[in-house]
Amino acid sequence: MEITLGEVAALLNGVLEGGSAETRVNGVGTIDAAGPAEISFLTNMKYARRLPDCRAAAVVVDRDAEVDSPVPLIRCDNAYLSFSRLIESFAPAIPLPDPGVHPTAVVEEGVELGEGVGIGPFVHLGRGVRLGDGVRVASGCFIGAETTIGAGGILYPNVVVRERCVISERVILYPGAVIGSDGFGYAPDGPRWRKIPQIGNVIIEDDVEIGANSTVDRGALGPTRIGRGTKIDNLVQIAHNVVLGENCIMAGQVGISGSCKLGDHVILMGQVGVAGHLTLGDNVIAGAKSGISKSIPEGETWLGLPARPTMTTKRIEAAERALPEKLRELRKLSKRIEELERRLAELEG
Repeated sequence: MEITLGEVAALLNGVLEGGSAETRVNGVGTIDAAGPAEISFLTNMKYARRLPDCRAAAVVVDRDAEVDSPVPLIRCDNAYLSFSRLIESFAPAIPLPDPGVHPTAVVEEGVELGEGVGIGPFVHLGRGVRLGDGVRVASGCFIGAETTIGAGGILYPNVVVRERCVISERVILYPGAVIGSDGFGYAPDGPRWRKIPQIGNVIIEDDVEIGANSTVDRGALGPTRIGRGTKIDNLVQIAHNVVLGENCIMAGQVGISGSCKLGDHVILMGQVGVAGHLTLGDNVIAGAKSGISKSIPEGETWLGLPARPTMTTKRIEAAERALPEKLRELRKLSKRIEELERRLAELEG
């Protein structure tokens, strides 16, 4: 696709500053790599020093950004969001199965396929599976018996969705994701562990995305639930009977133990671990590698191992950094005290 800078500005509801509205562009790129026919973006002003060397046709910035640029700018209300929409315009089409069922696919009895469903090579659809209009299932996927997937869903290669799961509309499951595997439930039976049957399911609401090789376990009795609009990164583990609210963000290697309940707009950064049966309120944020062992009230930001309110953790870390110097001071004071005690003993003697 090729469009003019003027058309880009209109598309982003922005204003072109400098340059010609007739300049034609055909792609996007970083500030360092974008060429004369590409557009870049700038939201972190510490990278503004790179603008003199930027070769892009224009750079998308926030409307109120204070930047003196030799490169034409397109000022928008939200540069990051606007640029993401621009990427959509230039993104190449993703190769997904065309409508129809590949001859190598296995389709069991009672499967219902909506209009325009595409089933790729070596897919297995279990008994009674129902797929809504426009669902695309790429090669090597398995969908268990009586599972439902709503309209517009995309399953990339080698996704597994086990039996009786309910997936709503426009859900994207990336390669290797496993939905509805058994939760980790065992009861002690003398020296052995006896498996507790996991007879619940997984419910995934509209517009959820679940990253590559992430897992969402089925509930022991009721469902594990992923709220509308939630985005889950790669290598994330969601245990049985967890309830995630709407529009949550889970970065890579997050692990949430069983029966936790998270509110709406919760953000867990990379490698956060959450112990079982905890509640995190709406708008909670946990920093990278935090180990959460207590419930967190609504709107708070926690950090650390164990996780504490962010300012508490930062004060503790500051104190830890000062420990070597404080230890040297303590040793000096100890020596002075010993010398004073010695002199005092001499005077008393």
